[in-house]
Amino acid sequence: MDRRSWSLLLVLAAIWGASYLFIKIGLRDLSPADIAFLRVLLAALVLLGLAAAKDALGGLRGMLGIVVLVAALQAAGPFLLIALGEQEIASSLAGILVASAPIFTVVIAIWVDHEERATGLRLLGVGAGFAGVVVLLGLDLGGSGAAVLGGLAVVLAGLGYAVGGLIVKRRVRDVAPLGLASAVMVASSALLAPAALLSPPDSLPGAGPIAAMLALGVVGTGIAFAIFYELIARVGPARSLLVAYIAPAFAIFYGAVFLDEAITIETIVGVLLIVGGSWLAAEGRTPAPRRRVARPGAEAPTP
Repeated sequence: MDRRSWSLLLVLAAIWGASYLFIKIGLRDLSPADIAFLRVLLAALVLLGLAAAKDALGGLRGMLGIVVLVAALQAAGPFLLIALGEQEIASSLAGILVASAPIFTVVIAIWVDHEERATGLRLLGVGAGFAGVVVLLGLDLGGSGAAVLGGLAVVLAGLGYAVGGLIVKRRVRDVAPLGLASAVMVASSALLAPAALLSPPDSLPGAGPIAAMLALGVVGTGIAFAIFYELIARVGPARSLLVAYIAPAFAIFYGAVFLDEAITIETIVGVLLIVGGSWLAAEGRTPAPRRRVARPGAEAPTP
């Protein structure tokens, strides 16, 4: 990759790694449903504008059912689960656990996708990744029942990302990535609106949570997806996946610096197992560009 591509990759990892920090700050005054809804609503406004400017909204006719399903599995559901989980666990831990999504992709592909099936080092990666999840849930959380449930909610979000990605790969054709992302965010807004209406804040949120939601929705979701799709156009979807292995390091850094979250031995072991396992599960090497760049939605990493 050239210097600009590496720069975009690092910027994207820094933005997506900060998403968990913004969620934790938002939880001071807002419910998980409010946070998830505001995130997708703001992202929808950004992405719709970009997609319209690039004439990327074509090809969506007749795809309402698929768009709603993908929205539930890859945006509305995971964003809500991550916010629920972060009520009980550190933001850095959430950023690490989400990185398990590529491992779920390989496991599910045993039944549904021959191209993604695991053999050799990929199987070793799956085992290492799940060992990392066990380390974090069983040791790093210290046996707290509520914290373990929070961690499991984030792991379930990673499962949703994996299932949604495989659905996009198999079912979506001839849709520009920005157009698909825009439609998914609009559908996610509709799915999350009832839950957000049922859990309004007790009082006007403070400046910190409001700023965090603006950053999360506009930058951390809307602009980040635009950067991601530019990366796909430049280097292909597989190399763009490198961001999934870098973002957890930023999540740990932000949590330690801005939220005073502890970095334990278990955290270090867990992140090495999960990120290393995800890398091995994704073929254990720096990915080369794939031939089909027209369907990058299936390869999207999981902020």
